Amino acid sequence: MKDVMRVLRDARPEEMDPGAPVDEGVRRDELARAMAAPRPEAAGSTAPARRRVRPVWGLGLAGAVAAGAVAAAAVFVAPGGDGTDPGGTGGGGGERVLDARTVLLAAAEKADGQTETTGAYWHQVTVSSSTYTVGKGSGAYAVTVRSKAESWTPSRPGGKAWGAAQDLGAKPATMADAEAWRRAGSPATFKIQIPVAPGGKGRLKGFTAKTAPGARSFNGSALVDGDKVFWLGRNVSMKDLRALPSDPKRLQAELLRWYKGHDTESNRPMASDLWLYTVARGLVMDMPVKPAVRAAAFRMLAGLPAVRSLGKVTDPQGRTGNAIALDEKTRQGVIRQEMIIDLASGAALASMNVMVAPAAGANVPAGRTMNSTALIGAEWTDTKPR
Repeated sequence: MKDVMRVLRDARPEEMDPGAPVDEGVRRDELARAMAAPRPEAAGSTAPARRRVRPVWGLGLAGAVAAGAVAAAAVFVAPGGDGTDPGGTGGGGGERVLDARTVLLAAAEKADGQTETTGAYWHQVTVSSSTYTVGKGSGAYAVTVRSKAESWTPSRPGGKAWGAAQDLGAKPATMADAEAWRRAGSPATFKIQIPVAPGGKGRLKGFTAKTAPGARSFNGSALVDGDKVFWLGRNVSMKDLRALPSDPKRLQAELLRWYKGHDTESNRPMASDLWLYTVARGLVMDMPVKPAVRAAAFRMLAGLPAVRSLGKVTDPQGRTGNAIALDEKTRQGVIRQEMIIDLASGAALASMNVMVAPAAGANVPAGRTMNSTALIGAEWTDTKPR
């Protein structure tokens, strides 16, 4: 793998033709779905890219780890919760809703008190989902497509990144959707058409999702440039990540060095606060930074005025946490970018993108969780990928 675009091209299905018009939020969603399935390397372009570097596993970056599979000291493992209303917002029962600053500073305090021991690989397990509308008119209903991804990022330059991915199957999104699905004959496959943003011309090709889980795939690939492992406003190495400052003001200044006025995936203009939120959400959820740096990222987020609290919620895995959010105006409508945090551990549990106010002509209803990624576990390990 000689460049970032090779990762994207090899993983991209036909429906992600870059020449097709599509809202950038949809493109990010589909990039996550595509890259959840690792593909073998192939010769190709050396064109530069701004895209986030991932080793082969994907952006969904998508299940519990088998007992004993990971043998090194954990930085954190996302804890299980007792929520019974996945995705529901909280504050019920008269419980006081903590403001965003309080939530983030509490998470920073927990992260600050952690210690770590590094290993040969940074190992992650995530479960990702995306929800789409299938069918037409009165027969239309929503299905949620889920996938699991596991990744091993080497701690040293020159190593191989390894990834495993598995489709977990698609199912109707709600009870009402399940009734509509049964009326449609309970199909085992779904023809899904990726929507075009309102006002856009043309449309992306569809893909087929199945109710049955798919086979697990596993492969590896050399690191970009021999050492690049993640995207943090630029392609960064493990050394870059481990050298990030633990002071929130210095961390913010370091990140903003790479802000160019547009979002992380396109040339679409994006305000600096939203850009920082997007990048920092990836940092605290995905990246093997030092605990003090994770704490600094939480404190940096606490200083962003547009970030607000949603109170207690349950994530897509049913775990309870406190959610913070920031709204983004897109061509599809206003989308709420959520991050759910477990205050007991100072760990991010999940991220979710929820449609708040659809634009005229958008086919995504208000209140739909368009996509989500739940972090099942993340830790350093010396166990070989498998």
